[in-house]
Amino acid sequence: MPTCVWPRSGVAPDRKVCRFKEAGYRVGYIGKWHLAATGEKPVPPKLRGGYDFWEAADVLEFTSHPYDTVLYDERAIDFIRDGGEPFFLFLSYLEPHQQNDWNRFVAPEGYAERYANPYVPPDLKAFPGDWFQHLPDYYGMVARIDECLGKLLTTLEELGISERTIVVFTSDHGCHFRTRNTEYKRSCHESSIRVPLVILGPGFEGPRLVGELVSLVDVAPTLLEAAGIPVPPEVQGRSLIPLVRGEADGWRSEVFVQISEYLVGRAARTPRWKYCVFAPEGEGGRDPSSRRYVERHLYDLASDPYELVNLVGRREYRKVAKELRERLKRLMVEAGEEEPEIVEAKYYP
Repeated sequence: MPTCVWPRSGVAPDRKVCRFKEAGYRVGYIGKWHLAATGEKPVPPKLRGGYDFWEAADVLEFTSHPYDTVLYDERAIDFIRDGGEPFFLFLSYLEPHQQNDWNRFVAPEGYAERYANPYVPPDLKAFPGDWFQHLPDYYGMVARIDECLGKLLTTLEELGISERTIVVFTSDHGCHFRTRNTEYKRSCHESSIRVPLVILGPGFEGPRLVGELVSLVDVAPTLLEAAGIPVPPEVQGRSLIPLVRGEADGWRSEVFVQISEYLVGRAARTPRWKYCVFAPEGEGGRDPSSRRYVERHLYDLASDPYELVNLVGRREYRKVAKELRERLKRLMVEAGEEEPEIVEAKYYP
């Protein structure tokens, strides 16, 4: 996870080191874990990533079924109130997520009705999908998450520690409501991969909007540096603090995306372009990577921000695709993968 940081390889699960705990922080995790592959069984301590306070589960519905859940938002407030400082808490909400075993989104009672005639983003409106059925509940869930975040911020203010506490709000993926494939999230499109990242607290006074491309792997080094804890050399990503200071020289010009479960895919996103490949012989739920990929998507985000026109394979964009192909290979190697073969798409003469 991007917070309690441990070496990427060569360390047994029960020896993972939480850098915040080493620095004297209370470290807690509440909510969805979904990383230990224990199913309905409790997650053993050696698979908890170094966290001490633990109220989490691997089964998503164990923590998310509306009105019948085992974990409660108030546990986060209790953790903050009862234990003293310094502390590090990872609060992992499942919402606004589809209920996998119900195949639907479920807002709290009365919340979907507030969005009965919702705004529909252009990248959804252009495709059938199932957004027309689920958007009211989805927006209702988002509204409730906003309220929960407000309670946490109020708690920090009441305790007099808001000005010395860093709060990060982010997500692991978005939702395209089956407009891009037969499920709802695993694709290279902005609706899947572009997520909120808001940071509040000392060193992050604002408001300030950072326009550079950042990635979730940047969260860990950012928090470590902000807390004055040395960033281990094996940590992926870069601290965002220079960007917050307005120091963008030398910042990256692309981000890397790995797609699994639905398919084996890889993508590179630059300020202007989106380039995505997939492994035809790969099985997303089985294969972590592939030696052979085929070009699948190419979008010019400057002229087509909603990714409505796929340019892959077009003759006039072959030079662009070639450049992006080499950049994607480099990103894959930097992430620890073997350099693959990427087959050029030739849909047009």
